Amino acid sequence: MENGRMLTEYWNEVLTNERDMETVPWLKRKWELHRDRGYRIVRVTGEVTPYQKLKDSDRNTDVRYLLKTNFVLKKKEDFYVEESEMDCRAQLKNGVINRHEFEEELSAPVERDKKYEPILMDQVTDLRFTYDRRSAVRYAERWWNSYNPEYRKFTDDCTNFISQCMRAGGAPMWGSPNRGKGWWYSGKSWSYSWAVAHSFRWYLSGSRQGLTGKEVDSPKDLIPGDVICYDFEGDGRWNHNTIVVMKDSDGMPLVNAHTYNSRHRYWSYEDSTAYTPNIEYKFFRIGD
Repeated sequence: MENGRMLTEYWNEVLTNERDMETVPWLKRKWELHRDRGYRIVRVTGEVTPYQKLKDSDRNTDVRYLLKTNFVLKKKEDFYVEESEMDCRAQLKNGVINRHEFEEELSAPVERDKKYEPILMDQVTDLRFTYDRRSAVRYAERWWNSYNPEYRKFTDDCTNFISQCMRAGGAPMWGSPNRGKGWWYSGKSWSYSWAVAHSFRWYLSGSRQGLTGKEVDSPKDLIPGDVICYDFEGDGRWNHNTIVVMKDSDGMPLVNAHTYNSRHRYWSYEDSTAYTPNIEYKFFRIGD
């Protein structure tokens, strides 16, 4: 498609020319942060996949498309590839881009937050498992930019994706059919802790059986298969979750996530449009 080729050329120019990045703040910020962390940016590319085209009475063409970015990075002697996907929209006329919009990474709506009901000690059963970190990470790598048809896709899909990774690692489900209890998914229903970021964070802090998490003080204490929770505004509402899939040469986590699909992203999310200086994190070792 001609429009797709033109948009690909546009993005490859913007992605590699720092002068043009002033119009795309998240991209400029990403470049600056990678350099501040000691990464050398070896190559940056963009790939455009149009999925909708509309024309209006003024002969404008409205194109909606998926932008996939690929950063090849080097720190010390190690190479990393950070990938992400975002929905974009461009208005074209006579081969010229009149207006361009890209999806901002926002925190999940507050009204969807449901808090998990912690289990009472006298109700704890012997529900143990051995966490298969390799399988959880393998799942996170397989599905970071697509959706397993065995599960429902949510508008805010980050926690649903992390729960699927935990399930792939062998975590047993429990608590059905009470949505405020346990951690479970049945196809037509699911616990709040399965799909809501706020509930999942509190579940990990309070669960004493099945899927459990132990809070640690530093991201350096995490290993692949562990989880990071984010409160972007620092207001007590937990907005986002990611899974650690590898660590860089300084021992810092790189994570995969859904909603704004990301792979091997630096854990702190300072390049996110949802980031604020008040951000709070929780670091969980899973299954220990």
